[in-house]
Amino acid sequence: MSPDLTTPGSVRSAAEINEQIRALWLRAGGSLSAQERAEYELLVVEWAAAIRSRVVEAA
Repeated sequence: MSPDLTTPGSVRSAAEINEQIRALWLRAGGSLSAQERAEYELLVVEWAAAIRSRVVEAA
């Protein structure tokens, strides 16, 4: 797993993170291992933070 997944204040866009999530599911073939599930959960948290950041910036 990439170390930048857990870096607070990531500057990656929600679209970029979403693409990584999609790639993970494609690699996994639709069934995640425990390690892939942990990576997925981190990506979803990062994606949600990116979305929240975008909403706050728009307000």
